[in-house]
Amino acid sequence: MIAALRRIWGLMYRHFCLYRRSWPRLLELAYWPTLELLIWGFTAKFVVQGHADLPVRAAGALIGGVLLWEVALRAQMGVTISFLEEIWSRNLGHVFVSPLRPREMVFALLGVSIMRSLAGLAPAAVIAFLLYDFNVFTFGPALILFMLNLFLMGWWLALGVISLLFRYGASAEALAWTLAFGLTPVACVFYPASILPGWLRPVADALPAAHIFAGMRSALYRHVTDFSQLGIAFGLNGIWMAAAAMIFAAQFRAARRNGALVTIGE
Repeated sequence: MIAALRRIWGLMYRHFCLYRRSWPRLLELAYWPTLELLIWGFTAKFVVQGHADLPVRAAGALIGGVLLWEVALRAQMGVTISFLEEIWSRNLGHVFVSPLRPREMVFALLGVSIMRSLAGLAPAAVIAFLLYDFNVFTFGPALILFMLNLFLMGWWLALGVISLLFRYGASAEALAWTLAFGLTPVACVFYPASILPGWLRPVADALPAAHIFAGMRSALYRHVTDFSQLGIAFGLNGIWMAAAAMIFAAQFRAARRNGALVTIGE
């Protein structure tokens, strides 16, 4: 166990060193969350100018949706970008020549993802409080459950992207930037699933995000934590995570047999 933890920390430390000496990488951590918050925050402020009850609640849902959805986006991109760093630096083959096991690599990437996400979201949360008077901690203890669910969703999406990278190589790199963004319309971040066409609602119901944000709106509008929605989200995350882990394991074995671990970046 100690040796495994040392190997996990070794890979995490390599990525921390990349950020320590690269201000563009550090800037990138906070760039997108801050940019999106500014855009949607000012939009929400425009909506709330009448100071009516409904616009106020709608503004809170918009800003809260932006901040919480960024958790899933940052979690997914934190894993996939860290994995792509290994490909771009031609280091993936060296990583797996070492005693590092695949599951240890995954745990290391998840650790990097947590650090990247928190570093990127902290400035956005401060700006939300200073400019828009929105305190993310008004969710109370439920905030931890929201964030945990969104981290889990981002992670199984990331495992799916890495599996595609094992299977299709560099041609699948674009999915690292676009997959989670592409799910935004059916994730029901800013509106309930009832807004969607009937044929699209089952897709939304199959995603944890729709239930997470339904719980968020319940907390904002009625000041009640909807544990049933959070329970459904946890269950769906468990199913999707198990499926993603099995696909990842299968694609990793295939890549190792075919020698793709060395040639994946070519």
